[in-house]
Amino acid sequence: MFKFFINRPIVAMVIAILTVIGGLVALWILPLAQFPQILPTQIFIRTTYTGADAISVEQSVATPLEQSMNGVENMLYMVSTNANDGSLQEVVTFNVDSDPNIDQVNVQNRLAQAQPNFPTDVNKYGLSFRKSTGFPLMIIPLFSPNHTRRSLFLANYANINIIDTLYRVKGVGEVVIFGAGNYSMRIWVKPQVLAKLGLTVGDVINSVAQQNTVNPVGQLGTQPAPKGIEKTYTLRAQGTLITPEDFSKIIVRANPDGSLVYLKDVARLELGALSYGQIARYKGQPACNIAVFQTPGANAIEVSNGVKKAMARLKQGFPPDLDYTIGLDTTLPITEGIKEILKTLLAAMILVTLVVSRLRPNWSATLIPIIAIPVSLIGTFAFFPFLHFSVNTLSLFGIVLAIGLVVDDAIVVVEAIQRHIEEGMSPKDASLKAMGEVSGPVIGIALVLSSVFIPVALMQGIQGSLNRQFALTVAIAVLISAFNALSLSPALASILLKPHEKHTGIFARFFEKFNTWFKNITQKY
Repeated sequence: MFKFFINRPIVAMVIAILTVIGGLVALWILPLAQFPQILPTQIFIRTTYTGADAISVEQSVATPLEQSMNGVENMLYMVSTNANDGSLQEVVTFNVDSDPNIDQVNVQNRLAQAQPNFPTDVNKYGLSFRKSTGFPLMIIPLFSPNHTRRSLFLANYANINIIDTLYRVKGVGEVVIFGAGNYSMRIWVKPQVLAKLGLTVGDVINSVAQQNTVNPVGQLGTQPAPKGIEKTYTLRAQGTLITPEDFSKIIVRANPDGSLVYLKDVARLELGALSYGQIARYKGQPACNIAVFQTPGANAIEVSNGVKKAMARLKQGFPPDLDYTIGLDTTLPITEGIKEILKTLLAAMILVTLVVSRLRPNWSATLIPIIAIPVSLIGTFAFFPFLHFSVNTLSLFGIVLAIGLVVDDAIVVVEAIQRHIEEGMSPKDASLKAMGEVSGPVIGIALVLSSVFIPVALMQGIQGSLNRQFALTVAIAVLISAFNALSLSPALASILLKPHEKHTGIFARFFEKFNTWFKNITQKY
């Protein structure tokens, strides 16, 4: 193979350039994360059984749901949380290696099987299920700087004007508001009055359900119509009730004597919160906390930036005395960690360059190993999309470790070719002869190093996910380095290398002494 590239060096250069371009394109689209995807996929199922206590929710909703979910494909475990406010949250956790989309479809199918066993009120309220990570990516407190807005207003403003926009940000899996609940019409019944009138809470509920509805009226003048009717009118009637005054006029019972019992006669009505089980504070003042969860495998940095841009855009339309801040941003350690690793990577490349240049103070001989470094390292990223890897601390650490490995092959090739050139051979003939000697060892070294790292990548579970990216990153870099040593390095050497010339200048005496000392050590060895 090396003969082909020595005779056609442009082909080797083009392959190297395409390798670098492929790596740069992959870097542009790859997700950034602090660690590989080691958190199992979680599907959250939420619903509310209005008025029920935790035990009733467990018996009537959680139990049939768990029985239906039990044994779903790739499931690790599930956890149900039942509260005295009637709420239920079921978290189904799946294997790390499973497909989140398939997991969600499987959960949806099992949920459809369980729904006929749920109480009617639960089915009316509806069940929501989403795939997301178990810990929020960001928490955004919404607050009133001058304390003129209540938590209830803040929570409902976020629910109406903010949540839908955040859901449209790419990579957002779920948005949850912690704090006051949604606006709701609170009906506080008077038990003594109900008992005196012979009414029950069920009578009140039925009356509200029957009279708080949308009532389509129809049209006037539609065909067939009497002669002379030229226009058609669509009629509208009052729809769902909105204010406490509207609800107060609901008729609970019509007595035989023609008198009516209104809802306001047996209950007190006010516009309040759906649930008072949560409160939110920001620096001691009322607030609502918007928690943003990312979808599994999403680019955390991209999601965070998208949410920040969306919030900045929404802020322009905020009413007076309303503001927000970023209370928690879990991407900050990611960006800072990657910056530190990039600094380490740059320092390692500089050190390797200095060492190579001192050992071989011939810039044409130094340039070839230096070129091999970015080709091998950047080209490694081109394989990440096919392996579903992300750019994280472990993969970057593997790149840092691989610097010393990928440069060795090029140094071996350059040294072998330079030796034959010093013996009087032309660069091309020296390249052919040297590659016939060192191509076998180069391939053997690459295979031995790969055999060390690749088995580590075959581990399963969380530990395997942690090791896989590091091990395969090093292995891929080594294999690319070996390919470059058989193609690009001899091709460049046949063009660039020349017989050793006597050094002149300020460092000439140092180089001569160093080379003499190094040569003596080599001969004694």
